Amino acid sequence: MPADPVRCIAIAGPTASGKSAAALAIAQRWPVEIISVDSALVYRGMDIGTAKPSREEQALVPHHLIDITDPLHAYSAAEFVRDAQRLIQQIRSRGRTPLLVGGTMLYFKALMQGLDDMPRADADARARIEAAAAAHGWPAMHAELAKVDPVTAARLAPNDAQRIQRALEVFEVSGRPISSFQTGGQREADNPVPEGAFLSLEPADRGWLHERIAQRFDAMLAEGFVDEVRRLRARGDLHPDLPSMRCVGYRQAWEALDAAGDAPLTSAQQAELRDRGIFATRQLAKRQITWLRSMPQRRVIACDAPDALAQLLAAVSTLLS
Repeated sequence: MPADPVRCIAIAGPTASGKSAAALAIAQRWPVEIISVDSALVYRGMDIGTAKPSREEQALVPHHLIDITDPLHAYSAAEFVRDAQRLIQQIRSRGRTPLLVGGTMLYFKALMQGLDDMPRADADARARIEAAAAAHGWPAMHAELAKVDPVTAARLAPNDAQRIQRALEVFEVSGRPISSFQTGGQREADNPVPEGAFLSLEPADRGWLHERIAQRFDAMLAEGFVDEVRRLRARGDLHPDLPSMRCVGYRQAWEALDAAGDAPLTSAQQAELRDRGIFATRQLAKRQITWLRSMPQRRVIACDAPDALAQLLAAVSTLLS
């Protein structure tokens, strides 16, 4: 390790951009520990649909913030910041470099810019919003959100009921858009990711990413993703409105099993699930890229370039030398 090593390195990017493989390549060359920045990897029992690193991959280098909570529970950005800050200190005390890797951009922003204390849940406000949604639909509520908080509306899908509801609730209770709580007032000195150490894998050709998304979803289906969701449903204590079950892929698989009455999916139902899952994942990637473009401190590496990994390793070498 150099005498004054960089405090930590971050690798962000949309889903299927190659972040996990890049992190493992870095771990083969430098003494790092990986901190997952992924709101889905925190859940136990959700392995296939989250493309969770395998046990063999996790054995190659220490991974943190994976399998830390049950799908019945929520895990907030504030909890991530608390856990990540603790882990950064611990990893550095072991003489290693923390490597923050993932695609949950709110977590990155919260860690790097801070989060103000948001209003607590308000049952009355939530009931009013849900009643309006029942009458007019979530796309209409999304349009209402765009009027008061266009920043948040731009990164949410029109049917993302959970997040639209929360954003409208925060505005009704506080009079402030939820995006204003997500910029924080953290001093630059408190940002654990130094200038030049926020590396972003982004495709120059969106079609390249779309092809990888389709390949990944097909691989998940072949590995037994539907059976994984079936097992989660069989627990009896989970429901589709939970943050865990609203993760991309899980929501679509849950709805497919609802339509099938938990019977084996027909070929037509499997094809529909595939189409809906791939479309939803593409939409997620689009939102992730939108988030990234709002973060000017990032250093972009074209993940579809033939020498993308070499570029990334060169950047890391400069940071650690």
